[in-house]
Amino acid sequence: MRKDIRRFVQLAAETLPLTEPIFEFGALQVHDNPELEDLRSLFPGREYVGCDMRPGPGVDKVLNLHQIDLPDAVAGTVVLMDTLEHVEYPRQAISEVLRILKPGGTLIMSSVMDFPIHGYPNDYWRFTPEGFRSLLKSFDLSHVGYHGLREEMPHTIVGVSFKGHQPDMTAYEERYRKWQHFCNCVHRKLANA
Repeated sequence: MRKDIRRFVQLAAETLPLTEPIFEFGALQVHDNPELEDLRSLFPGREYVGCDMRPGPGVDKVLNLHQIDLPDAVAGTVVLMDTLEHVEYPRQAISEVLRILKPGGTLIMSSVMDFPIHGYPNDYWRFTPEGFRSLLKSFDLSHVGYHGLREEMPHTIVGVSFKGHQPDMTAYEERYRKWQHFCNCVHRKLANA
């Protein structure tokens, strides 16, 4: 988990009407850094289920995004951070996420664009903002954003999508702009170092 992504999840948790239970897919803590990788603390007092395709730290249920072994309309919120690039069939995975979300449910997700190839265990894709918008067409409302040094080559793509509702996005959009500005400044400093 990257710090910028943890901050994005925090801003979503603090500004959006998220319901329970919260299912995180890609919850395996691969770097043994629970303070950064464990997102549960961002949802205090809420039912939280960490899911991944293999067991390990942070994983409560072993589930495959291609065929999620859960009933329809069981999840209030799905968190899918820096995971979709590791999923061989992303459209199928998003279709499954939509299936398991309750009416009124929310998807929070991110992926990388300008980023090195990495494992856990495979790395298949890089997404553009338009790629995320295409994946999220079936939702009632979506916001897709990004950060990075250049608009034409963003580092990270983020999105939030809503099934069966269209909440007031004012607080989210304000915090999103601050997050984007902060992340862009960090990238500029790193590029100039």
